[in-house]
Amino acid sequence: MGSPELAQYADFYADMTRRFGLTDDLELWRDISERLHQLTPEPEDVTYRDVTANGVPAILVMPAESSPDHILLHSHSGGGVTASMWQERKAVGHLAKAAGARALVINYRLAPEDKFPAQIDDVEAAYRWLLGQGYDPSRIASSGDSIGGNFAVNLALTLQRKNAPLPGAVLSMSPWFDMELKNESIDTNASVDKMLSRDLLRGFSDSMLDGTGIAITDPRINLAYADPAGLPPTMIYYGGYELLVDDANEFAKRARAAGVDLELRSLPEGQHNFFLGAGRVPEIEAAVAEMGAWLRSKIGLTLSTA
Repeated sequence: MGSPELAQYADFYADMTRRFGLTDDLELWRDISERLHQLTPEPEDVTYRDVTANGVPAILVMPAESSPDHILLHSHSGGGVTASMWQERKAVGHLAKAAGARALVINYRLAPEDKFPAQIDDVEAAYRWLLGQGYDPSRIASSGDSIGGNFAVNLALTLQRKNAPLPGAVLSMSPWFDMELKNESIDTNASVDKMLSRDLLRGFSDSMLDGTGIAITDPRINLAYADPAGLPPTMIYYGGYELLVDDANEFAKRARAAGVDLELRSLPEGQHNFFLGAGRVPEIEAAVAEMGAWLRSKIGLTLSTA
């Protein structure tokens, strides 16, 4: 049995999903989605600065005593259609503190106004901006949650196709990899996932892809068809109650078979995007601490680094 705080987290999601059902107006959906920031308390001793990374709006997250030479490049959730860097900056602040690094939370373009691949183009542009700022690729971790968890992995695969330097690590939380929604957990976890539904996910993929000529099976967006060989060390962390459990497990299985240094972890009874409960939910605090320790070990950052 999970903690009372974990149950309250699920209740918050259920209420937000109820609000979504009251309207089909995208702008209202985006406003409702921004409420998710309320799940995360402000982390102590973290400051923020607005920056523009090769034209991409972003927030630089700077925990006190963090290494200025190590950084997380974070892609937010929202199916490529909703959410923002503001919604997730506090949760990323907790994660960056746990890692002892800075973070750059980007505000990539959203569909349907900007179709795929605008989103991953913005992630790549921000990564190249970090390189231009003098960051060693091995000291950059690509992180993200939900569709951002896709983009976190996707960035490394995109760079690999271009023979560009890869980040030192990838942290993919609650990732959405399979745009076809063919995995069994889409149905088996439908009663316990308080955020996602098949229809919601289908709407997101349609918004990103309709009119582009890009197939739903294209490996540039559907990572169920991508070759994971050559990925940097990768951690996938998912919630046990989310629809996307099989997305995480199936990709991890293929990545391990391809020789990737892959860590797979789950949070029992965890909801989709559970990491937004950092700083408030004990189980999520422990998971974030584990992610932070893993990141330090992969991007060459020790606890004594300041």
